[in-house]
Amino acid sequence: MNDRVTVDIRDGVADVRLVRADKMNALDDAMFAALIETGERLKGEAGVRAVVLSGEGRAFCAGLDMGSFQAMASGGAARNRDASASLMTPKRTEGGSNRAQHACMVWREIPVPVIAAVHGVAFGGGFQLALGADLRFVAPDVKLAVLEIKWGLIPDMAGMVLMRGLVRDDVARELTYSGRIFGGEEAVAIGLATRVCADPRAEALALAAEIAGRNPHAIRAGKRLLNLMGDGDQHALLLEESREQGALIGSVNQVEAVMANLQKRAAVYVD
Repeated sequence: MNDRVTVDIRDGVADVRLVRADKMNALDDAMFAALIETGERLKGEAGVRAVVLSGEGRAFCAGLDMGSFQAMASGGAARNRDASASLMTPKRTEGGSNRAQHACMVWREIPVPVIAAVHGVAFGGGFQLALGADLRFVAPDVKLAVLEIKWGLIPDMAGMVLMRGLVRDDVARELTYSGRIFGGEEAVAIGLATRVCADPRAEALALAAEIAGRNPHAIRAGKRLLNLMGDGDQHALLLEESREQGALIGSVNQVEAVMANLQKRAAVYVD
């Protein structure tokens, strides 16, 4: 795994790096496996309170490895249909994802906030990977695209699920139909990025450290509720708000938050 993704955990922050820099962190089979393995590990990693996802070298992630497209072009129609069918038939996750989709969705399923620090390019599958994070900090000169139409394809790594609620319907359609490249300022304006940063990774790590200093149970409860917002009905969301708050009030970490504020000191939370 370490030749595709590395993880460094310090003070509650997991610093996750795509390290296939010579290929602009393009997605090959080993990268898919490493992303899934890393995400699944972090779901249960004791002491992790926030995650930063970034890429080494010139790019966050250039998308699907060129070798995959060459194989599509040379494999013939029958083989390509078989490959497409294979995405539908394997065992899917509890959330409904196939393997490629899970490489992006697993970051949304991690119970703590995930911040993607995006520089260089994030095209196609790389862009969908960034969408799997809770927040996206992007460089001023970043290049982003729902690029699949260039290769005669559609976004199929959970892009439709992850774009839903971030952008207007017509904007998602225009980006999907055109495959055009857009920058950081536009991404923020249309809802696909959180902020433009001179140094996305540094700012992401700083925010992650701040989050790691908050009540970890409240942060996790907030993420559970935010994940429900997209498709939970009003009654379900109101009920879950009450349940989550009821569990927090009077708990050890909630009392510690109050006492730390009253005593004007840093809080010390337990995971």
